[in-house]
This record gives sequence, structure tokens and C-alpha cells, in this order.
Amino acid sequence: MHPLLPGLGVRGGRPAVHLGGATVSYGELDRAARVHAGRMVSAGIRAGDRVAVWATPEIPTLAAIVGNAFLGAPTVPLNAAIGERELAHVLADAAPRIVLAADPAAFRARTPQVRGIALDGPSAAPAPPAPDDPLLVLYTSGTTGPPKGAVITHRNAAFDLDALAGAWGWTEGDLLVHALPLFHVHGLVLGVLGSLRAGGALRLLPKFTPEAVCAAMEGGGTMLFAVPTMYHRLAEHGEASPVDARKLSRARLLVSGSAALPVRENERLLRLFGQRVVERYGLTETIINCAARHDGPRTPGTVGPPLPGIALRLVDDQRQPVVPGPDVLGEVAVKGPNVFQGYLNRPDATAAAMDAGGFFYTGDIAALTGGEVKIVGRRATDLIKTGGYKVGAGEVEAALLEHPAVREAAVIGAPDDDLGERIVAFVVAYEGAAPDAGALSDHVARLLAPHKRPRTVRLVASLPRNAMGKVLKKDLAAMV
Repeated sequence: MHPLLPGLGVRGGRPAVHLGGATVSYGELDRAARVHAGRMVSAGIRAGDRVAVWATPEIPTLAAIVGNAFLGAPTVPLNAAIGERELAHVLADAAPRIVLAADPAAFRARTPQVRGIALDGPSAAPAPPAPDDPLLVLYTSGTTGPPKGAVITHRNAAFDLDALAGAWGWTEGDLLVHALPLFHVHGLVLGVLGSLRAGGALRLLPKFTPEAVCAAMEGGGTMLFAVPTMYHRLAEHGEASPVDARKLSRARLLVSGSAALPVRENERLLRLFGQRVVERYGLTETIINCAARHDGPRTPGTVGPPLPGIALRLVDDQRQPVVPGPDVLGEVAVKGPNVFQGYLNRPDATAAAMDAGGFFYTGDIAALTGGEVKIVGRRATDLIKTGGYKVGAGEVEAALLEHPAVREAAVIGAPDDDLGERIVAFVVAYEGAAPDAGALSDHVARLLAPHKRPRTVRLVASLPRNAMGKVLKKDLAAMV
């Protein structure tokens, strides 16, 4: 029995994936995946060999990833928009035995060795991999150096997806709608593999538009996976189109992740869609650590409690546990079956991020109160040490977003001879608004504390973001 997808073939004609105008049943996906596995065996690929796949949202892509899982050949998903330097690094580091794409012609200029994914021919029934065999090699965003390949096992994914299914009441009766890229945890592990493990159906949108999401929800969708940038656009669309807002309000569960959802946006979505968005928190290396429950509190600004079976604590700069409290910040450390096997080819980086007791040090700064976790930012970019105080960039950003003229905000720390670091805010104003920098600084000081006020406020037309909507703070720091 396969450790991650044991029930794929037995579900027969039940819909597994809706994509474009096509619907693929569980039985059809199972056969396509086994055909792919057979072709990989014929090509000399064996269990443990890495297979790179251009992660375009197409049925052959999904069949290849599932087939690789059947074979025990870990998939290395490639972002279709990856830059040349990063692509060269990933291919050199992962050293895949083969590179595949649903449409190889589209990628031949970038990977001349790429082959097409064929789904016809005899199927294979390879021996199932062991639970601790690698399933995926997912490359990190590379915020502190070249991207590192996080090795995710079948056990990591199976444990985490089962914990999420319990937290969200995720069953075979659900139809999940999502338009996220397939080269990372949120889109691939949660969206695709999570739906297949739960036994529900997946409606995968090749491209995100508010109109497409609302139409998919009207077509029977019960759950939506999206990121804050998408929810912001859905809110704007819902305000302009009450008919579409009613379509989205039919969802059983709206889930947001990959970045913090501002409290103001959470309230806006509640007014529009009649329910609070469920937030969750995870990393490439740990999949998901925390999530608000479908039947529990959904406190704006928090990511819920740790999932059952995951130990979470906050630590200081010496990695010693701190006593939790609303105003006590610490680095998040987690331990559990969700924690990855390690970084590919980087035992030094693995040892630096994990201790002998199995705790992984995330680099995220948070507060813990009432059993719920509030993420305030990354230790490297979002913990600002100013005038002897520690300030989380996230709490300053949240305060700025409470100002009626502020549409988006990002906060960083910049070197300062007097303060050590000064708080610098980048603000995108609503069209037609021209907020005064001093007034915005005073607004933060009034809501939080004087030492948390931005010393510099810059009005910008937009914030630089990556494919997941996360603000690229390295780019902002370069502007200071």
C-alpha cells in the first residue's frame, strides 16, 4: 500500500481533477500515473532517482508527479517563471536523472534535455516506497543565499495532510478550488496531494482571476486555497460585483496562507462573504505547523494553534525557551513528523537549522497567547532592534493598514548610527489618497507605542512581490 496515496485506484470513476474543460477520474489518474511510472522504469529511472518536472498546471504534470510518487522517484518541481541563474543552480544541485514537461517545446530553450510526459502505453505497479523515502525536493525562496533543496518524505506529507484534514473537516465530499502555482508546498502538497489523499475533487484554475474563482465556487466548490494578494483582489471584485460575492459566500471554508492576512482585510472579507478566512502557517521545510480549525476560533491576526502531534515553542537568541505572552517575541521552533528530512547536499545547513532533539528553527518571529500563534515576521528581515527594543515588522505593518488611506504596507529595519536600526515603512496609498508621512508615523505611535513608529515613510506605487505574493524585502532594503 502506498504511504501517501493508498486509495487512488479504488475510487474508480469519482472525479479527481477538473482542469479547463476536462474532468479526470481517480481511476484515470491512477492509470495515467502508472503508465508514467512504467515509462520511467523503461528510461532507466529507479526508486531514489530525482526527476525534475516543469510544474505547469496540466493533467500530464499531475500524472507525472503522482507516478513519480508511486515509483519512489522524488519530484523536483520547477517554476515555469524561474530565472536562468536560479534554474542552473537547482539543476546542478538536484542533478535530476531526467527533466520532464507536459509541453517540452515550451522549455527546450531553457532545458534542451527536457522530455515530454506520455500517458499511453502499458502501466507499471512498482513496489511502494517506504514512508521515510523522499517524495519531493522543494527549493526554498533563497532569501539568505542560493535556494536550498528541502527533502520532503512521504511520511512528512501524509502526517501533515491528515492533521489538516482533521482541522478543516476535509473529506471526500469537498471540491477544492485553487489557482496556486504547483512548485511549492501550498499549491502542490496541500492543493493537489491533499485533495487526492482526502478523496475529494480538485478544481485547478490555470490562472487566477476573481471571476474564475467565483464561477468555480458557483460550480460546487466548497473550499478555496489562496494567498492574501488573491483575497485582496477577491474583496475588491466582490465589492464591485455583489452577485459574485454571493457565489464566493457559498464556500464552506476559505483558507489563506504563505503570508500574513492583514486584520483589516480579514474584517473586509467577513463583511463580504459572511465568514472569517482560516489562516495557517508553515514553511517549505515543515509543510504546515499551525492552522485555525473549521469548528474553532478564527482570531484575526493569528494562524491558530499548532496542529496535533506538532511541538511548537518560542526561543530567544540563544535558542532557549521563552515564557509565552502577548508582548513576548521569540523565534518559532517546531518538532514533529512534519519536519523535513534535511537539505539536499547541505548537511551543514541542516545541522545549523535543527538541534539534536529534533527541533527545527524556522527563522520566524512570533508571539504566543491563548494557545494561538501570531507571526510578526522573519528573524532575518522582520525583527527590528531599535533603541534597545525588539519590534516585529508585522505589527507595524498591521497598524499602518488600519489607516484609511493605506492600501498596502511593508516595513523593514535600516542601519542607524543612533538607534542601531530605524523603522522604515513603504506605503502604497489608495487611489486619490495622499497621506502625510508624519501623520502615518503618528498613527502607528498612537496604536502601538512611540518606539514602534516608522522614522521614515516612503510612498511607492507598488511593492515588489514574488510569485506567491510575498513582499521582497531585499529589494526594499536596496532602496534605502
